[in-house]
Amino acid sequence: MSTTTYPVHVDARLDSPSRWLWLVKWILAVPHYVVLAFLWIAFVAVSIYAFFAILFTGAYPPRLFAFNVGVLRWTWRVMYYTYNGLGTDRYPPFTLRDVADYPAHFDVQQPARLSRGLVLVKWWLLAVPHYLVVGILAGGGVWAFSGQTSSPRWALPGGGLIAVLVLFAAVALAVTGRYPRALFDLILGCNRWVLRVVSYAALMTDEYPPFRLDVGENEQVPPEQR
Repeated sequence: MSTTTYPVHVDARLDSPSRWLWLVKWILAVPHYVVLAFLWIAFVAVSIYAFFAILFTGAYPPRLFAFNVGVLRWTWRVMYYTYNGLGTDRYPPFTLRDVADYPAHFDVQQPARLSRGLVLVKWWLLAVPHYLVVGILAGGGVWAFSGQTSSPRWALPGGGLIAVLVLFAAVALAVTGRYPRALFDLILGCNRWVLRVVSYAALMTDEYPPFRLDVGENEQVPPEQR
């Protein structure tokens, strides 16, 4: 795991994914999708409870915090295995805990105290600029505008920039058997941005996510913060 100034850590190591396994990962991952559906129902319920806990006590209950970190960790491993990364062919483990030798890792440093005032506005108001970016990265569609009009000429629905980049990676794997390193670094940076925003919106940190695309396997401390 890397050490950075931002409390949400998203790391991954590029394995040597096969040329064709990505074609069937959507089937192989079905058991994970089923479990995650229930885990995310619990994640939402825990987040609602945590909202009131923070509002009245200024603290996120540690066990609930650990659970929600685990749900995001599990989600990230499945995302990385499937169509948000395709960075490994190693099947994700069924656990909320960190698995040291698995190539994808996620963690959040739990703050000792959280702002009782920020909890009222950060998840819907303060995060709006990031939601716009996440909409581009993770889904919603891509719009093309004509020169001087404010109406879109056409819209291309899809999974967002990450899905497009992963599609390029899949084609590269099929044709060359190799995952382009620069493409991998960019895909990981986009996923890192999304997961930071999800963690912030889920009330797990008061630190505003940076408007910064930290590419590469390990997060880097920006020069101005060293």
